[in-house]
Amino acid sequence: MNGLFRVAVLAVIAVVAIVFYAATFVVQQTQSAIVLRFGAVRTVVTQPGLYFKLPAPFEQVTYLDNRILDLDLPSQEIIASDQKRLVVDAFTRYRISDPLRFYQAVNNIPRANSQLASIVNGNVRSVLAEATFTSMVRNDRSRLMNRIRDDVNREAGRFGMTVVDVRLRRVDLPAANSQAVFQRMQTERQREAAEARALGGQQSQEIRARAERDAIIIVAEAQRKSDEIRGQGEGERNRIFAEGFGKDPEFFAFYRSMQAYEASLKSGDTRMLLTPDSPFFRFFNDPSGKRAGAATNAAPATPAAPQP
Repeated sequence: MNGLFRVAVLAVIAVVAIVFYAATFVVQQTQSAIVLRFGAVRTVVTQPGLYFKLPAPFEQVTYLDNRILDLDLPSQEIIASDQKRLVVDAFTRYRISDPLRFYQAVNNIPRANSQLASIVNGNVRSVLAEATFTSMVRNDRSRLMNRIRDDVNREAGRFGMTVVDVRLRRVDLPAANSQAVFQRMQTERQREAAEARALGGQQSQEIRARAERDAIIIVAEAQRKSDEIRGQGEGERNRIFAEGFGKDPEFFAFYRSMQAYEASLKSGDTRMLLTPDSPFFRFFNDPSGKRAGAATNAAPATPAAPQP
């Protein structure tokens, strides 16, 4: 009897535990819950904690994530206002701001992602179609993204979602256009390089011609001054020679003859046919420079007194 009683008690406790477990649910801090009674929404729970409900199948709980969710969008091709075809890759972040409206409109996150992707793609296409390629990649990118985010938010509010951010991950030309633009840029840079080289060659020739002209002028001026100085020196030399010749003609004749001997009697193949009594050799025969014939015709010289 006691054994049956214990079994009955344990059975009652088990049933109570099962009913209690089936009649309670826990909402985490990152969640919100929607309690459904026979498919209709009975209540929405947004605060974390332990809550009670009727056991299934009378009531069921659907959980929704309150955290920021990411949505990566596939690349799409658009035409900018300057008629350039562009490949745009965007992504967005959103959160569920109204769980009841979200559940009634899209029911779950996969359907919400599909709906939001259509909204974002449409707004990206419409906003970027009014902008130029330069403004997308350099000038007004932040303004364009903020405008897309605001436009998407106005439509996403109908589904209980709030868009936190929309970003353009990539805005680029298609592969074929990129190659054509690269080739055009390469041709342009080559043309600029050729112009720079041609301009440098022209300036080099001008500098070289100017330097050569200046060198010729400097050399000519130096030559002129050299000739003037040489002429002045030769004039001064001739003047000194003239004065010396006037003071002592015999010494001048002796000096000039020595210069003539030095210049003519050098090693080499020089040949001269002269008689021994030629005036050219007068200082060889007599240091005084008197010729032999002139010495015989002259009066005999007085013998020199013997030296003590």
